Amino acid sequence: MVNVSRRNVLIFGLVVVDLMVAGAFAANFAIASAAKNKTYSDIGRIPHRRVGLVLGCPERLSDGRFNLFFQARVRAAAELYRQGKVDYLLASGDNNTPGDDEPADLKRELVSQGVPGEKIYLDYAGFSTLDSVFRARDLFDRNEITIISQEFQNQRAIFIANHTGLDAIGFNADDVFSVRNVLRESLARVKAGLDVYVFRKRWHPPGQTALLKPLA
Repeated sequence: MVNVSRRNVLIFGLVVVDLMVAGAFAANFAIASAAKNKTYSDIGRIPHRRVGLVLGCPERLSDGRFNLFFQARVRAAAELYRQGKVDYLLASGDNNTPGDDEPADLKRELVSQGVPGEKIYLDYAGFSTLDSVFRARDLFDRNEITIISQEFQNQRAIFIANHTGLDAIGFNADDVFSVRNVLRESLARVKAGLDVYVFRKRWHPPGQTALLKPLA
């Protein structure tokens, strides 16, 4: 009986692993397909959009070092503005962690690179990529947008945007390779697929749209 039980547990475990791997491949395929021909690395080729959505991340890592992902996103967003590819920037991120205010940090660094402060709007409740995309659509009443992050996150954000009715393209900031980030992104893509296809998540602002100051 014991041997049969162990065998069943082993089979069950293998089935679970197979399903997880298949889910990861399916999510990756769906997201890459959704973003096909919608991300740009050449600033000369990307179309003009009125607003650029800068996806936040911590300015510094847990060990105190500067976050290269953060720095690359700031450079990319500032260059888009300088080249006239966007008129406004929406810095979206999390400010719930003590001592870590992603939108404010983004704005400070963008201003230091020549973007006028009045051209930068802050969204303090961009707790996830899904939140940032939905809020850009609803709170800021946007129908089209340029998303600014590394390509892997741009693809995922565009996939989400496609299911919100938001016309989104992405400008790819310089990437920083790490095995940890590859694994994390694989899980994030599975979650995005579940959010869209299974849980059918929808973010609704309380009571009305365009709650934040409209863009001039």
